[in-house]
Amino acid sequence: MKLLKNKNAIFCLATINLACASGYPNSETRDYPVEKTTTTAVNKYKIVDTGQKNFFNNSTTMSKPTLGQPFFGQDANHIGYQPSYTDNGDGTISDNVTGLIWEKNYEVMTYNEAVKKVKTFKLANHTDWRLPTIKEAYSLTLFSGVDVSSRNMTTVPEGGVPFIDIDYFDFKYGANGRRIIDSQILSSTVYRGKTMGQNETVFGVNMADGRIKGYPIVNPRQRTSGKEFTVRLVRDNTEYGKNNFKDNNDGTVSDLATNLVWQKSDSKKPMNWQDALKWAQQNNKEKYLGFSDWRLPNAKELHSILDYSRSPQATNSAAINPVFEISKIKDEGRNTNYPFYWSSTTGWLLSEILSICSQTDLQLAPV
Repeated sequence: MKLLKNKNAIFCLATINLACASGYPNSETRDYPVEKTTTTAVNKYKIVDTGQKNFFNNSTTMSKPTLGQPFFGQDANHIGYQPSYTDNGDGTISDNVTGLIWEKNYEVMTYNEAVKKVKTFKLANHTDWRLPTIKEAYSLTLFSGVDVSSRNMTTVPEGGVPFIDIDYFDFKYGANGRRIIDSQILSSTVYRGKTMGQNETVFGVNMADGRIKGYPIVNPRQRTSGKEFTVRLVRDNTEYGKNNFKDNNDGTVSDLATNLVWQKSDSKKPMNWQDALKWAQQNNKEKYLGFSDWRLPNAKELHSILDYSRSPQATNSAAINPVFEISKIKDEGRNTNYPFYWSSTTGWLLSEILSICSQTDLQLAPV
């Protein structure tokens, strides 16, 4: 696990859950842009709080834990930059935290159609619109949402709550598909490798269930057309989502873009979520690396240090900047792989808790 230090699951986000679709022929191979992931800019990557206000133990909600009590240090114990938007009245929404400006509405189209749209799109007298990177798209996610996934994928169940602020952004369950969870915002971030029967894969954020996932650019069931997505363009703050890491040579790494300080290495041993929260607090008691304000990162903070220009296939590495020291594990196929990392963030799957896997041991990355 990596710990995060303040400077100013079941939800496990350090690995990306790619869609699986095997047995299909290779999709058409083409060169997709590799996004720049680093910058020299400072304080251009403010991470919006997750919006999670509820507290959970391993099975249900609980009263607010305090220092020294079990489950202290989870997401709702720490308040970050609160989501704040302005409706500009011209079809655009300004994010007052990130500095990004978004389309209020969306269109349903394929990846190739979206790439074409960007070239000539004009809104609010601006022509510098772009597809959001996966980090930009994920900035809109609110974990006050309630996942509507169930066996019945045709009817929106009572109690479902989108993972995006519908007071500002247009949203519809099933907007880009037959299932109610087909509400995936397309990103510009293409996976550095092949998945699902050797398919080219692009990342998206599902605002119906709160997940990041990889999707085949070409529909694996039809092969003649692309998968459709919810497409919402963005502009301004082109430095957002890019890291500015500095190795402090004391066991910590500063990200000058987010103003967060990270543990350079991980826990090097697996543990469950409750123990992960406890481990962070134990580090504080011991003034680990000279600091006493370590915590388990929330889902967005943990996501911020992923490097989508890297992958085991493309770079023979974990999807993270090599400034960090990452453990290696043996997966269920006995292959060398990289671990999952806990976040502090929890969430609801209707009447069940989405984010707590108390029986699964994961590595820890303190921040």
